[in-house]
Amino acid sequence: MMSLLDNRRSLRGDIVFVCALVVLGYVAWLARGVLVLLYVSALFAAVLTPIVRATSRIRIGRWQPLKRSGAVFILLLAVASLLTAYGAFAFPPVIHDLQNFSGSMPKRIPELVVKFRHLPFASRLNNAEVTEQIQNYVNQAAASLLLSLKSWAGKLIDVAMGFILTVYFILEGDQAYRWFLSFFPPERRQRLDAVLRRANVRMGRWLLGQGSLMLILGASSTIVFAILHVRYPYALGIFTGLLNIIPVLGAAIAIILAVLVAAIDSWGRVAGVAIFFAVYIQIENSYLTPRIMQSRVHLPGLAVIVALLLGFAIAGVVGALVSVPSAVLVSVLLEEYLVQKDAAPNSIP
Repeated sequence: MMSLLDNRRSLRGDIVFVCALVVLGYVAWLARGVLVLLYVSALFAAVLTPIVRATSRIRIGRWQPLKRSGAVFILLLAVASLLTAYGAFAFPPVIHDLQNFSGSMPKRIPELVVKFRHLPFASRLNNAEVTEQIQNYVNQAAASLLLSLKSWAGKLIDVAMGFILTVYFILEGDQAYRWFLSFFPPERRQRLDAVLRRANVRMGRWLLGQGSLMLILGASSTIVFAILHVRYPYALGIFTGLLNIIPVLGAAIAIILAVLVAAIDSWGRVAGVAIFFAVYIQIENSYLTPRIMQSRVHLPGLAVIVALLLGFAIAGVVGALVSVPSAVLVSVLLEEYLVQKDAAPNSIP
């Protein structure tokens, strides 16, 4: 009789557990945007925390000027100052050229129509029809730009929230980390703690390696853009280096942007930019990345590509941004818990 009651209680417990798991899964799916934001913020905090700790340990004799909160403030101030300086340096010439372009648009449309009519398939078209079509395209482009600005406003709010969450994770990350470990039995807690700390070290190495690649690309592209007399060479070169933090996708966006800016003036500059990126990609893939990245994070190129595709499919550009450190974390966990390691030579019978 007692065995039957125990079986019924076990069955009810299993049913309740499955139902609770389904409900939690549904809630997680509804709040997937918030969960992704929390994960990305926690990941950035884990990568940036060693920098904050190193800054807070700076001593002048026996005096320690900064604690963790002060180090975070210095880091935020430095980032804000760099972004403000970049915006003040890069945006004014771009805005000036856009204003000149919009002001000269009514005069350029008839010239474009004349050039368009010299094409063989466009000789039978009416000038008024072509002009109207061009104006319609311009209006549609302006409307799509307005809609994109509205969507970008929402993205900026997400970025601001992620920034705030990252600061809180840096300041209170140790408490959250201990709370997370408390869910595991004591005998497993120490092993998981060692694994996560090892993953954190490798993710910090990824940040250093990625920063090196960004610096190399930013400096070399700035020099090439200045030699080719491409518009906004310094702003465009810095932006190209910053985009390199997103593997593969960032380089593709940088190439498209640089080619479009070069195409404003001449096709020769477009060819020069294309040749530069073709040569640099070969150098980076064959020499720089194996020496800088793979030696630090110990991830093959295929794993990086798969992680990038999965991250972009799950969370877009943000997912691609954190795809490599996420792959590092998953790789360390798999190596510890799933990969069957070979026995030591002395243990073989």
